[in-house]
Amino acid sequence: MNKIFLSIVMIFGVAIFACSDDDNSDGQTEITNKEKVVALLKSIETGDSEPSSYINPDKYIQHNLSVADGLEGFGEVLAQLPPNSARVNTVRAFEDGDFVFTHTDYNFFGPKIGFDIFRFEDGKIVEHWDNFQETPTEPNPSGHTMIDGPTEITDLEKTEENKELVSQFVNNILVNGEMDKLAGYFDGDNYIQHNPSIPDQVSGLTATLEALAGQGIFLKYDKVHRVLGEGNFVLTVSEGTFGDDYNAFYDLFRVENGKIAEHWDVIENILPEEEWKNSNGKF
Repeated sequence: MNKIFLSIVMIFGVAIFACSDDDNSDGQTEITNKEKVVALLKSIETGDSEPSSYINPDKYIQHNLSVADGLEGFGEVLAQLPPNSARVNTVRAFEDGDFVFTHTDYNFFGPKIGFDIFRFEDGKIVEHWDNFQETPTEPNPSGHTMIDGPTEITDLEKTEENKELVSQFVNNILVNGEMDKLAGYFDGDNYIQHNPSIPDQVSGLTATLEALAGQGIFLKYDKVHRVLGEGNFVLTVSEGTFGDDYNAFYDLFRVENGKIAEHWDVIENILPEEEWKNSNGKF
């Protein structure tokens, strides 16, 4: 029995019997939901059993379509990992009401960049969504990776304002194609891009999209499902097409002085329904 399987037993088996009291027995203050999520993700690598108590063992709704519902489904996936292969480095973590969302550099059945979203009820994790993309071997045309860049959360008082700005951008530009409004969302041509195939600057984005369109490859968002944010960072969760593929788009934006300044994303193909391992849907 390898270390990974033992970790599964500890993390998910112990959760069934975990104490439901949110206060530590020694009277210490309960950690934040954000800290719980970071610790839980790291436990995939370390096998630490303590974060198991952050999950509601009676209610864990899974939206990763390759994983069966509940804790048992995720445990089955972990059991397939080669011993000592998992690596988890959460670079950014944010909290918005009952939701925590993270931006993580994984080695999980190979190198991947992922966004995870967790929903809490009464201090326990009850629901999970994610999106993964294989980590590129080279930086993008402007030398950026999918994970580098600023991490500091600022402008907390502008959270709702920034969420509204980004929501309008995604709906106006990416869903409705109102390109005449594009310039209003940026400070001139300034725009830092972490997509593996697109260079910096607004002009770099438009030139790339025009070049793809010339090859018959079009990007079209159909629907925005969720907008989450904390301060100067906003995450949107959408679905749509890129070429012939139907995808889930997770886009993280950094807002500065009321303009979109930086962008990271993860694009994942949505499995055909006959291949789903749970019935909860991707979104």
